[in-house]
Amino acid sequence: LQRALHDFGWTEGRNLAIEYRSADGRFERLPELAAELVRLKVDVIVAAPTVAALAAKRATQTIPIVFTHVSDPVGTGLVPSLARPGGNITGFTHLNAALSPKRLEILKEAVPKVTQVAALWQPGGLGERTETSILRETEAAARALGVPLQFFEARGPDDLDRAFAAVARERAGAVLIMPGPMFLTEHRRIVNLVAKSRLPAVYFAREFAEAGGLMAYGADMAAILRRAASHVDKVLKGTKPADLPVEQGSKFELVVNLKTAKALGLTIQPSVLARADEIIQ
Repeated sequence: LQRALHDFGWTEGRNLAIEYRSADGRFERLPELAAELVRLKVDVIVAAPTVAALAAKRATQTIPIVFTHVSDPVGTGLVPSLARPGGNITGFTHLNAALSPKRLEILKEAVPKVTQVAALWQPGGLGERTETSILRETEAAARALGVPLQFFEARGPDDLDRAFAAVARERAGAVLIMPGPMFLTEHRRIVNLVAKSRLPAVYFAREFAEAGGLMAYGADMAAILRRAASHVDKVLKGTKPADLPVEQGSKFELVVNLKTAKALGLTIQPSVLARADEIIQ
């Protein structure tokens, strides 16, 4: 986001000041953090993901908001429609619900012998409607593939060790890490926990594969943030958010870490490697 803003002529410390706030996965802090930014009278709030965008919307009806990493902006009540967001908010969306079943398909294709999958999810991380859709569609994909699927919850960082201990007890054959903002914050720790279990896993963002995870498939988050910078630039120059339609991310990427596959003694199927956007050697 900073680099893209720089390309539009905005440089932090020269003509731009950025106030950073993070709940570090503790969503109960989001209303307080949003209120702080409102009191500072910032010119625009950039909010990610859904829960942060909703907190920002509740905190102000006047300061422009640009959201990113949101799966269902209409269903969660952020905007009345994508074409006409109205009010003081606009942003970018990507299809989390449709991607989770695809990740399961990629996992089964890459490791055909897998017979039971543990799915780790973060209740409250994406909003109730989005989570319900993701769980329902992932379960349907598992049934179609003939792969038993068991869900394990981790609401916060303190739940991760317990969740993976439960995965080990159930003797899962592979792990599906479902989308969750806390998971992204804790991605290195999650990759390490999966590595200790010596199970193949598929994740929702490239950061996991770069940190040593086996495979990741999801929206190109960096591309979405670069596009978000264009909305921020327009807002700072006077355009109203209501006049900027919500855009949908259309670029998705598959990253495969062959170094991790070798450590697990796995041979990834050629059909999966052929579709990979990046292969980490």
